Amino acid sequence: MNWKTRLLAGSLGLAMLAGPVQALTVDKVNHFTLGNGMKFLVVESRAIPNANFYVFWKVGSRNEALGATGLSHFFEHMMFNGASKYGVKQFDRVMEAKGGTNNAYTTTDVTVYTNWFPATSLETIFDLEGDRIASLTIDPKMVESERGVVISERTTGLENSNFRMLDEEVMSVAFLAHPYSWPVLGFESDIKAWTQADLRHYFDTYYAPNNAVTVVVGDVTFDQVKKFAEQYIGPIPARAKPPAVRTVEPEQRGERRVFVKKASVTTPNLQFAFKTPAINHPDYYALEVLQSILAEGKTSRLYRALVDQRLATEVEVYAPETFDPGVLNVFVVAAEGVSAAKLEKATLAEMDKLVRNGISEQELQKVRKLKLIQYYRQLETINGQASLLGKYETFFGDYRKLFDAPKAYEALSVADIKAVAAKYLKKSQRTVGVLAAKEE
Repeated sequence: MNWKTRLLAGSLGLAMLAGPVQALTVDKVNHFTLGNGMKFLVVESRAIPNANFYVFWKVGSRNEALGATGLSHFFEHMMFNGASKYGVKQFDRVMEAKGGTNNAYTTTDVTVYTNWFPATSLETIFDLEGDRIASLTIDPKMVESERGVVISERTTGLENSNFRMLDEEVMSVAFLAHPYSWPVLGFESDIKAWTQADLRHYFDTYYAPNNAVTVVVGDVTFDQVKKFAEQYIGPIPARAKPPAVRTVEPEQRGERRVFVKKASVTTPNLQFAFKTPAINHPDYYALEVLQSILAEGKTSRLYRALVDQRLATEVEVYAPETFDPGVLNVFVVAAEGVSAAKLEKATLAEMDKLVRNGISEQELQKVRKLKLIQYYRQLETINGQASLLGKYETFFGDYRKLFDAPKAYEALSVADIKAVAAKYLKKSQRTVGVLAAKEE
């Protein structure tokens, strides 16, 4: 899927999201690495009799190539369609029979599979995961069925989502060379052209145990997890390290623009994409605060300047998690009767004001508190713990860095926020996209 991942957890998953757990500290996280290279992070929590099992595969659309785009997302579908022991559609059926549920999502950089279940079903989950990792069936009939599903998903998504349509066009202009230029779902012509050889090669290259991080949190023991991991996943052989993404996006030297026509659009939609560094850059936390100051909540800068002034009906800022330099996106929807030009001028004026004048200490304190509340609240659930631990281990290279976040937020000054605003909210580093029924 794209950056807005599917959150269709079943009732069990939702119940676990609500279940409070003991505060997580670094000493409560244990880990081990199998001989085949798959790393496991384990947190024992007795708050509720449930557990989860998250697998972070280091493969997304950035690992694809023109002519074979969309493969990462396709395998998100195929991983539920049968292997040697558990056949077609059995993965879901067996898990549900054991009281569990699951989900998955694909981004530019990772594919993540999430399982939620009663802790007594832990061995079954290991058996299911080990089976599809070791011997996924890439049956031609199933391939054709899922090929149709993902083509339909792409077509329907572009028709129904103004954001999806505009974002795809903006990314294709913001990035000239890097794989971030193409959509996670891939291009329709590529989807139609994949061969069995393409699919087998892609799976064998990226779905190797040494290319994943697994996080297990809940009413389990470390010894249980290690025993089942060695039994069901340990025998799967490691493979050669996947090829590195060699393309480095050339420096952007000026503003880029794109206009997208869509007859059904009632008011213009605008997107501003500003080049930013990879997620593990030292500016990460300052950029997180900058995003919140710009557009999180009704007291944010852009909300007050645009929505409160009846220039826009929607304002959003987001930055995808990326291994390589990416973008910070500002997405706004014009209010009725407001032109794209007027909305663009007002949006850029507010950002330019922030760059010139910076922010107040009061703004910083408010957003810092918000970020810390969000951080600790996420750590109050076993799902939040698994998600954050997997994120930091995968993107930052060490789950321990998760526990440095509070100090990192506390250390930020108003000067730091002004500096990153000036550094990244620059005309030469932005791409502007307009989605409207007609050009003005």
